[in-house]
This record gives sequence, C-alpha cells and structure tokens, in this order.
Amino acid sequence: MSKRKYISKSVEETQKIAFDLIDKCPQYKVYALHGDLGAGKTAFTSGMAAALKIDQPIKSPTFTIINEYTGGGVPLYHIDLYRLNSPDEALMLGFEDYLESGGITVVEWPERAEELFPEDTVHITLKALDDPNHREIEVVLP
Repeated sequence: MSKRKYISKSVEETQKIAFDLIDKCPQYKVYALHGDLGAGKTAFTSGMAAALKIDQPIKSPTFTIINEYTGGGVPLYHIDLYRLNSPDEALMLGFEDYLESGGITVVEWPERAEELFPEDTVHITLKALDDPNHREIEVVLP
C-alpha cells in the first residue's frame, strides 16, 4: 500500500490530479471517493473522465445514484451511495456488476457499502481547506 498527498488550489488542479492518476495507474478499476459534501468528489471524477477521453459533462449522481459514461474507450460508472441505507440496497442496484464490469467504477460515499469493495480498490479522500478553493487530496493505492 502506498499513500500520496496533494494540495489542490483549484478545480482544474483537482481534475489534473485525477487525470494523472488514471493515466499513470490504468491497472486500477475501482475508486472509492471519501469526503464531505462539496469536497470536490465530482470535480475529481471529471478529471478521471477526461483521462478516459469522455467528453460528456460529468454530473453528480446524488439523485440518479448511477451515471454511466461510455463516450471514451473505457466506460466510466459514477455511483453515489449517499441515499442508500445498507449494502443490500447497493446489491439490489447491481453494484457488484459495475465493480466487475471491466470499466472504471468511481464511488462516492463508499462507507455505505464498504464490505462490497474489492481489495484492490483505490481510496481517495478529499478535504476542503480554509481557502474555499483549496483541497487536500490523499490517494491510497493498494
């Protein structure tokens, strides 16, 4: 396991960190994004999508729960578990199928179903700092 910490001073820097992660570590398929509301999880996912050559706008899946983006070479599944109450609800949505799809699966609020994640999940924690544009981003590679 290895940890990397970054300080982002803008949405664009957050997206660049995500872009570089996907670009340099293509072997990882599941990403768990931890962080409070407004921490930058969707902005981070947008950077990942750019690395996958997906040119659609990335939107938060808070209300849809799952957004699928297939415009690039590899599909991106953006899942938000915030509104779920248990891992069983995630299973009913076909959560495991997304994890095993061969695409890239990015999950916000992963703690709602943490026991369902594979061992090789990349965990990313985003924290808002005192300056409203600054974020601390910690990436933990398995």
